[in-house]
Amino acid sequence: MAMAFLHYPSPSFRTTSLPTFSVPITPSSRLSLPITPSLNSSSSRNRISGFRAKSLNWVFSGALAFSLSLTVLRRTVTNFVGVGFAEAKVGVNKPELLPQEFTPVIDVAGFLSDGQEKRLAEEISNIEKDTGFKLRVLAQNYPDTPGLAIKDFWQVDDRTIVFVADPTFGNILNFNVGASVDLDIPRSFWSRLAGKYGNMFYWKEKGEDASIEAAVMAISNCLREPVGPNNCSEVK
Repeated sequence: MAMAFLHYPSPSFRTTSLPTFSVPITPSSRLSLPITPSLNSSSSRNRISGFRAKSLNWVFSGALAFSLSLTVLRRTVTNFVGVGFAEAKVGVNKPELLPQEFTPVIDVAGFLSDGQEKRLAEEISNIEKDTGFKLRVLAQNYPDTPGLAIKDFWQVDDRTIVFVADPTFGNILNFNVGASVDLDIPRSFWSRLAGKYGNMFYWKEKGEDASIEAAVMAISNCLREPVGPNNCSEVK
């Protein structure tokens, strides 16, 4: 399984893979995904395994911040199709920035009030109870971030959505989407969500907290919709 990092600062995404997740999503202006030929040989699979191991050291770093080329990572029987990456920022691992007790919302950037954090935590708890999916929110300003440390803290798996709110690259909304989530949620939803509530004009006018709250509610509404050809077609 593998995990994809999604960042939307411009009409290009950042995506990478993490063990146990798989999902790359393109921006709304580039919804077609290039897929490379299937990798059937043992040497190819070994190269993919090596890449995924290295990716693990990058995913929760940088804004969870790094620039990756448009990629596709799909599971086809036992083969993985299409993996690529470009430059990455230096990884960050600061467990000292983690709270002492578990919480689904970590705000090291100070974007949220105590009341907002509490409301978001309650909504996230209800999402998990009602849908089985785990939403986790990290508000940060790179490089001031727990980085890699959040993976173990949150026990990230293929049913987890890690939402990183970081204005460093312009668009404040960044997502790591688990493979099981990708089965139910259209990939275009994430690009439309980032375009609506993550753009610089929105969060500079209304505040970073408004973008975070609006995104969480949009994700909540989407996850509660019946799975079908038209689910999550609107960002509510």
